[in-house]
Amino acid sequence: MSLIVKSGDTEFQHILRVLNTNIDGRQKIMYALTDIKGVGRRFANLVCKKAGVNLTARAGELSKDEIEKIVQIIQHPDQFKIPNWFLNRQKDFKTGTHSQIVSNTIASVLRDDLQRLKKIRAHRGLRHYWHLRVRGQHTKTTGRSGRTVGVAKKRGV
Repeated sequence: MSLIVKSGDTEFQHILRVLNTNIDGRQKIMYALTDIKGVGRRFANLVCKKAGVNLTARAGELSKDEIEKIVQIIQHPDQFKIPNWFLNRQKDFKTGTHSQIVSNTIASVLRDDLQRLKKIRAHRGLRHYWHLRVRGQHTKTTGRSGRTVGVAKKRGV
C-alpha cells in the first residue's frame, strides 16, 4: 500500500513499504533506510553503494527493481561481499553464522538471548532478571527510580 503521485514520466512514492517498515519517500535513500530497525547510517550507505543506487536520490524516486535489489542486499549481505565485522549478528550462538538481523527479528533474537542467559544463570542474565545495570555501571546513587530515597525525619522531638 503506497501513495503514488504521477508527475510527468516518473512515479514518486511518498510512503514505501520495505521489510515491514514504512519509509518516508521524501528523504534521501541512505537516511530513509535507517528507519528500518537494524539498519544504521553506515550499513545503509554500504547497501546503497553495493546496489548501485544514486545516494542523492530520494527514496520515492527509486524503481521497484532498485528497491528489490536493496532488500536482497540487506537480507543476504554475505552474497554481496559485505565483511562479517560489518554485520550486527556475528557468530550466532545456535547456528554459528554471521548475519544482519533487521525489523521484527531483532526483538525475538534479543528476547531469546536474554532467556538463554537467565536460564544458564549467567551474571548478565541475573542482572537483567533483577532489573539492575548490566555493563558495570555504578548503582549506589543512580538508577533509583521506583525506590525510596533519602533519610526519614524523626517525629515528636
